[in-house]
Amino acid sequence: MNIRDLQYLVALAEHRHFGRAADASFVSQPTLSTQIKKLEDELGVSLVERAPRNVLLTEVGAEIARRARGILAEVDQIKSIAQRTRDPESGSLRLGIFPTLGPYLLPHIVPLVRERYPRLELLLREEKSDQILHMLREGSLDAGILALPLHDDSLHTEFLFEESFVLAVPEKHALTQSRKLTMDDLADQSLLLLEDGHCMRDQALEVCHMAGATEKTGFRATSLETLRQMVAANVGITLLPALSVKPPVAQTGQVRLLRFAEPAPSRRIAMVWRKSSAAGAFLQGVADVIRGLPADLFDDHDIAV
Repeated sequence: MNIRDLQYLVALAEHRHFGRAADASFVSQPTLSTQIKKLEDELGVSLVERAPRNVLLTEVGAEIARRARGILAEVDQIKSIAQRTRDPESGSLRLGIFPTLGPYLLPHIVPLVRERYPRLELLLREEKSDQILHMLREGSLDAGILALPLHDDSLHTEFLFEESFVLAVPEKHALTQSRKLTMDDLADQSLLLLEDGHCMRDQALEVCHMAGATEKTGFRATSLETLRQMVAANVGITLLPALSVKPPVAQTGQVRLLRFAEPAPSRRIAMVWRKSSAAGAFLQGVADVIRGLPADLFDDHDIAV
């Protein structure tokens, strides 16, 4: 058994198809198939159920693939230790970020990180928060940028910033008469929200609960941009994070952005990584770079209303 065979098995477990797994592993399909068969012969068990259209792992195959992921993550850690020792600021950083933050934060942080670490390869992965946490635990990500709170004792949490929410309403909505909103203004309002699985949905629901508002039934969006367009079409109102309505993001016609009086609803953002990570000191440095962004980037003070 060797590391490459375990990589082939994990690829097969993820893609459930010999051809796609071979492409992901940069080998031919016959090569991958042959090595999987050799691994089965060596272990004396069947790892996969071969079918014409797809591949299913046997129960023991799934368990071995799960353990193989842990082994491969440890191998990556070993390589990372050696790389960081030779040159702490080179190599690659696999960073996860969730969809309602990534498009708006990355244009600000990527240039700063590249300037501070010019030899670093930044590998970005946009996923929902639960998937980022899963990938962190299995070692396929080095760090993630997530919303607090998090409840995982295996992760180190480094607070980055607090981002305000604004209320997006159609141009002629009654709430546009208020110069600054209070939470009481949301009482009895129905808000457009994202679909299940988005942490932004959970954050908005928490605001709704505190304010006595409800979710508008019959519609759930897959992105903030969809929510913005639904407001422009006079379908309803919604909460938007400050970064999503600031340059370089283009403004949407027929939408008014309303600020909240203090204390405004907000979300707290942190960078997290495994406490066992060999790159902890380096990741702390990256977090410090991100934390150096100007504070007014995340508040609503300069948002046109």
